[in-house]
Amino acid sequence: MPVTKREQRQRRRRRVRKKIWGLPDRPRLSVFRSNRHIYAQVIDDVNEVTLVAASSLDADVDGELTGTDQAARVGELIGKRALEAGIEQVVFDRAGYKYHGRIKALAEAAREEGLDF
Repeated sequence: MPVTKREQRQRRRRRVRKKIWGLPDRPRLSVFRSNRHIYAQVIDDVNEVTLVAASSLDADVDGELTGTDQAARVGELIGKRALEAGIEQVVFDRAGYKYHGRIKALAEAAREEGLDF
């Protein structure tokens, strides 16, 4: 039986999550990409709490932008919110997605805002 793209991504995600762990001093920046929106969270895995979140559904993100422009705006928001919360270093968890397109735009925008990963 052929393996679907979704199953392949889930396998990559599980493989990567074995190694990536968000600590209180260096939390995990997790990204989820749907067909229409993109979501980002900064998570402390030890205390199992979301510290900061942003998505393309936020009022600060213009719905008229293209997908990569929306992702870049979400990256800027997550970067600003993380710095306001005193978080400077994170571990980037791309959740099995290729580092390309919207994921790359979000990551680069977050780096430009001052997040270190």
